[in-house]
Amino acid sequence: MNISTKGRYGLRAMVDIAVHSFGEYIPLKIIAERQVISENYLEQMFSILRKAKLVKSARGSQGGYTLAKEASQITVGEVLRILEGDLGITGDDDGALGSDKTIKICINTIVWKKVNEKINTVMDSVTLQDLVEKYKNLNSEYTMDFII
Repeated sequence: MNISTKGRYGLRAMVDIAVHSFGEYIPLKIIAERQVISENYLEQMFSILRKAKLVKSARGSQGGYTLAKEASQITVGEVLRILEGDLGITGDDDGALGSDKTIKICINTIVWKKVNEKINTVMDSVTLQDLVEKYKNLNSEYTMDFII
């Protein structure tokens, strides 16, 4: 399984909003600068995320984006599925010539199905709030680690 740039950048931008918004709207320009992501690219992703009701937008000088739900109610799996589609690895090729179908069924049900279940379990167990807390912990460790 390979998460595309859209999924990785979209997740980073969602965590950025969760960390910095405090319920206020954040302009994409600010997110783009902080995350070093093209503003145009973010606009495309946020259009998708807005349609999926994960973010809300506001126009004008105080406009931008904010989370549509609490960070604790948005999972990594939800964000990635919206941006990427299905979060599984592909199983055995059903169109292979000369293969014994029983072997394919065994591999698909025992290996690929279990791997996909584990991937989805992990992705759905981590929320944006978990990532915000990890971010804050890492920042407090680094900012408190000074030597005089």
